[in-house]
Amino acid sequence: MRLDPGPGTLHGWFDPGLRPAVTVDPGTTLTVGCLDPGWSTGPFDGGDLAARPRHPSWEPGTGHALTGPVAVRGARPGQVLAVRVDDVVPGAFGTTYCGLRDTPLNRRLGVLEDPVVLRWTIADGVATTQHGHRVATTPFLGVVGVPPAEPGRHSTVPPRWHGGNLDCRELVAGSVLYLPVTVPGALLSVGDGHAAQGDGEVSGTAIECPVEATLTVDLLDDLHGLQLRTPVARTPAGWVAMGVADDLDTATGHALDAVLDLMGALHGVSRSEALALASVLVDLRVTQVVNQVVGVHALLPVARLLA
Repeated sequence: MRLDPGPGTLHGWFDPGLRPAVTVDPGTTLTVGCLDPGWSTGPFDGGDLAARPRHPSWEPGTGHALTGPVAVRGARPGQVLAVRVDDVVPGAFGTTYCGLRDTPLNRRLGVLEDPVVLRWTIADGVATTQHGHRVATTPFLGVVGVPPAEPGRHSTVPPRWHGGNLDCRELVAGSVLYLPVTVPGALLSVGDGHAAQGDGEVSGTAIECPVEATLTVDLLDDLHGLQLRTPVARTPAGWVAMGVADDLDTATGHALDAVLDLMGALHGVSRSEALALASVLVDLRVTQVVNQVVGVHALLPVARLLA
């Protein structure tokens, strides 16, 4: 099944009242086309982002270009939505910008007087700037989420406990992201393709690009006996538990809470023993610091815990 960006599938907000673009059974695989997050329809020259060609569905004031929502038949609040990332293929162009938004971080780093737009050409697993800089691509979806239960339109910018603009670079092909279901049908929306990103996404953007993602959606009553309170993923790098909050300390606490619960469920250890093991095994990573709230993810590499 395909879901392409266009009228009836494109939107720039989360809304529990949004009509589903498609309703599928659990276990369905979809190939979802996503515009670049700025709604661009192609590459552009120059540094004026306002002048870029945009899809006619774009409206001023909207957020990331999202495709969906996908309703999963039978999904109900309290269940877990499993989103398996089978493949993510970036488009032929991408953009990274720095210093175009007046944020506290940009002011602190002194980049507002010298804004930069990098324009990337993407081919054969490599992205190349107009200046000839090259990086290997590791594509993923920055936004994978379900809407809040509260009615009305909700911004796509901040990640939430039920997903959204997570910007977690671990969510590459081969990952399964587990999200709490908040509304009947789940109403999954995705977008914000990234060809590559570092932890933190420190300029505010990665290599923002259109992508084609192949996803398989499924439903679980729980995750290893746990009722999820935050996004959790099984990735090629290991288990990932995510925390989002207004500050890094609180986000770290949320991520550790979730990874300790997961370690207890998977390995039958007490919370204190899980924390002792986590101090040996778990890597804390700053997911992003640029989305109104910040993110931390706790990574438990499976290969490190031998028994």
